[in-house]
Amino acid sequence: MPSGLSLADGSRCWLADVVVDVAALGRQPVLEGRLVRLEPAAPEHLEGLWPLYSGGEDDPFLALTREQARAGLARAREREDRADWAIVRREDDLVVGEAVLMGLHEEASSMSYRIALVGPEVFGHGYGTESTRLVRDFAFGPLGLHRLALEVNSFNEPAIAVYRKVGFVLEGVRREAVRHEGAWHDVHDMAILASDPRP
Repeated sequence: MPSGLSLADGSRCWLADVVVDVAALGRQPVLEGRLVRLEPAAPEHLEGLWPLYSGGEDDPFLALTREQARAGLARAREREDRADWAIVRREDDLVVGEAVLMGLHEEASSMSYRIALVGPEVFGHGYGTESTRLVRDFAFGPLGLHRLALEVNSFNEPAIAVYRKVGFVLEGVRREAVRHEGAWHDVHDMAILASDPRP
């Protein structure tokens, strides 16, 4: 089958020996790790995720009302073009963040990734590293992507270290592309391909 053509049912796309199973996004699974469990994000995760939605201008998301956040989480369960997970700590079922696959580009067999933890109290425990590995393995396993990309601010050195640890490679730097705490900072574009090593 020629590269770039979709199958009749619209759920799969063949691209140079790569099959993207788009329907896997609609069947979004729970991803199990040693430290965390990634559950499809839903309204029941709102309280745990609320610190991500209720912050100021430097937070990763726009400030939302509780009802807007609840409605967004309800819609997330219905979407078939992305996957939103709540990151749940296994030891006590505490929601510690969210991980998202988004920006599906079927013809390029690629998506983008983002992760956010709810606050410094859950940093440095391996939750982000394990979550990123789980999503990476889903992306290149059942979903069948060729490429997974992300962007990260240059001042976020811990996140850059995590992404490198799980196999993401620096592809480019957008110089002084973001302003944070009164200063300009670069944005790093990173990606991993299905054929790259996956530490």
